[in-house]
Amino acid sequence: MSAYMIARVDVTDLDAWKNYAANAGPTVAQYGGKYIARGGELTGLENFEDEGKRVVIIQFPDVETAEKWYHSPEYTEVRKLRETAGHARFMIVDGYDG
Repeated sequence: MSAYMIARVDVTDLDAWKNYAANAGPTVAQYGGKYIARGGELTGLENFEDEGKRVVIIQFPDVETAEKWYHSPEYTEVRKLRETAGHARFMIVDGYDG
């Protein structure tokens, strides 16, 4: 069952973020991940308060693969770039196969 890594990111240094994003993409692909949303415009519908945070959603084949990516040596190295670019909250949620 697919799993989705969801991040809420407060970017504090846009140039550093761009560098991180360019380096994170190949690690995502290496672990079978696919970007679903990558910081696009948010539209509030209900009980929405725009916190000014970027939303990133990555689809992985399953939770185990998403966790392997997050803890991988490749992403661990790239994560250091993100830590200089802002603050992020990450979570993984199971997909729905209906």
